[in-house]
Amino acid sequence: MDSLLNAADTALRTLFATPHASQASPTSPDSKTELSDADRKKSAGLMRVNHVGEVCAQALYTAQALTTPNKGLREHFTKACIEETDHLAWTAQRLDALGSRPSLLNPLWYAGAFGLGLLAGRMGDKWSLGFVVETERQVGAHLEGHLSTLPEGDHESRAIVAQMQRDELRHADDATAAGAAELPRPVKELMRAAAKVMTTVAERI
Repeated sequence: MDSLLNAADTALRTLFATPHASQASPTSPDSKTELSDADRKKSAGLMRVNHVGEVCAQALYTAQALTTPNKGLREHFTKACIEETDHLAWTAQRLDALGSRPSLLNPLWYAGAFGLGLLAGRMGDKWSLGFVVETERQVGAHLEGHLSTLPEGDHESRAIVAQMQRDELRHADDATAAGAAELPRPVKELMRAAAKVMTTVAERI
């Protein structure tokens, strides 16, 4: 019962409360951000996608912590979820600074990611960890793409994305060390296709 209540609390806080980071948002203090309207709109769309990714991360880790019978692994997922809260807060703050908003479909994204987390958890711990590894690797590649497409003058967004990328790849390494299994190629491709749909829609809505 406590686990279910914690999962519900995480969902409500992720979707309806202002997230609070344990660390200050990464910045480039020596580089002032000055953006044209077009660049501001481009940055806002990309940061909205990144915010959606963090909403999904909260859902995935919460669901995986809920399904594993392994106490140590549950703590692993819970710790990762807490660390991802920093990213959630940073992207929300940056969207606000850019005069934009999160995706209107966040409840849908959260529900879908939570369902995937439950499915991964039910497959067993090594496959659940494998899902984490592949997810974080794909996110890392996605963030690398954003570093090449964010406006050059948006130093603040670029600093946030660079730190997020480092953290996501570390999460993948942690899951590998914890005993992750390599996912079959068709599953990886399906995950890429689903992520493509989400990112395309989230950038606009």
